[in-house]
Amino acid sequence: MVKCIPNIALLFTCPFFAFSVLFLPMICPVIVQGSETVRVADGGSLSVRQWDVIDLRFRGDEAQVRELANPVDVDLVATFQDEAGTRLSVDGFYNDGCEYIVRFTPPSSGQWSYETESSMSSLDGKTGTLVVESPQVGRRGGIVVDAKEKTRFQYESGDSYYPIAFECDWLFALDAGNESDIPVTRQFVDTLAENGFNQVVMNVFAYDVNWKKDERLTADHDYGSPSVFPFGGTNEDPDFSRLNIDYFKRLDRVIEYLDQKDIVAHLMIYVWNKRVNWPEADSEADNRYFDYVARRYQAYPNLVWDISKEALGYGHNDVGYISQRIERLREHDAYDRLVTVHDYSYCRRFVDKVDFVSVQLWSSELYGVMRKVRSDMPGKPILNIEHGGYERGPYVVFNGNYTSPEVCLERSYQCVFAGTYTTHYWQGAAWNAIIADIESLPAKVRPRLDYYRHMRTLADRFQFDQLIAGDKKSNAGFCLHDGKGKLIYYVPRECDFLGLRLKEFQGRTMSITWFNPRSGEYTESESQKIAQWPAVEVPSSDGFQVLIVQIQ
Repeated sequence: MVKCIPNIALLFTCPFFAFSVLFLPMICPVIVQGSETVRVADGGSLSVRQWDVIDLRFRGDEAQVRELANPVDVDLVATFQDEAGTRLSVDGFYNDGCEYIVRFTPPSSGQWSYETESSMSSLDGKTGTLVVESPQVGRRGGIVVDAKEKTRFQYESGDSYYPIAFECDWLFALDAGNESDIPVTRQFVDTLAENGFNQVVMNVFAYDVNWKKDERLTADHDYGSPSVFPFGGTNEDPDFSRLNIDYFKRLDRVIEYLDQKDIVAHLMIYVWNKRVNWPEADSEADNRYFDYVARRYQAYPNLVWDISKEALGYGHNDVGYISQRIERLREHDAYDRLVTVHDYSYCRRFVDKVDFVSVQLWSSELYGVMRKVRSDMPGKPILNIEHGGYERGPYVVFNGNYTSPEVCLERSYQCVFAGTYTTHYWQGAAWNAIIADIESLPAKVRPRLDYYRHMRTLADRFQFDQLIAGDKKSNAGFCLHDGKGKLIYYVPRECDFLGLRLKEFQGRTMSITWFNPRSGEYTESESQKIAQWPAVEVPSSDGFQVLIVQIQ
């Protein structure tokens, strides 16, 4: 029997506040904000902010819902229009009981009106108005490709977005069994945010790994084989005819908290090698799941889509299926969130179908390989989503080729200096084994996330996203520069001296500063006259260094 929710609610979520609006059927909406309650006439105006996520909740007729074979299949669309005539048609989704939601994020300020259309008469023809105020300070909208420089990202606000990503496939599972709160998720995400990460690569759902688990792995750190499941039944005994709405309600909390911490959810809709019992590809059940994910999460500004982790690596489907998924996703996503595919072979062959390119390249000489990708795909941002470095942790989960935290860092910097972006893996969080309380670990097994905090500080201070990569400005190492006198060099550990190629600045003075990417420390700046063949002595160090040159 369908249990109906007694009223309709409008729920706001953003990094700075959360409040709800209740619509009493046939009477009036009630805005609840803190201790204040403001009543407005039915169909009247509600005040919200640009780029805040708003849930317009509608109550379907109980008798009509009971008659449905599957309430998820009800068509519901709300068309929003601003005073300039801009229109946005957003799909709604079923939220259990008799409740349906249209999740809306206002793309601009001003007055927006809406009207619903639905295959269910009790949801059809609902109208209202939203008065959208300027965004809260720090709210910058969704992630887009920079219109002027298409190899870079930015926020809708125009501010730069420079991703430093972190893989955590099972992030959905940390509090999936907790009905009321997400304390473990908050603890873990807070640690990522404190260390400069602003993107998390995660699955909608994953079940378990195929490889042998470390015998030392304790149950409280193993999130594999979770009891939760996005469909009816369980992973072992699924009922694909229905979706588990509670599962998605709890996943909402994770995406929302990432949004509060200004972290992008790089959401992989499928994964083929983590023992998930998926419905048959392109079946009614498969399409229902896929469409539901698109409808439910499209409004989050902190979201980018990934069709599947390692999309073509396990024989589940072919390129035609992946292309069809992309087209289907774009049909449902009113906000045009960015789309990629966790498979370089697909991105390379169908580069026009993705908004940014995800590569998995483990080559030892990574800089040159990433420069080749950059050259081959000049009009797209490029993320090395898996460079083969899996920093070791207390448990052996998957070693890849490189486990030293220093080598993993070096490979990430090589991606950065190639003009591309990087993703970090730690074996204590990337897959089924997750240690959320990182600070409780002994120092000798604690991940060196501070290395990436230093990377974030350096990249922000010198605006790496505005620099040019690939030019030969020295006789060793790699360079990022702005073409005007700011040059940042990656200096390999092997270098004792570095010859600079600064012919256009000959006769001027340069200040040189050394940055230690492991400690985050800068040396005192020194001045040096630029001769015909300027050279600098490299300080003694236990690893690669970064040289900052600024022409005076």
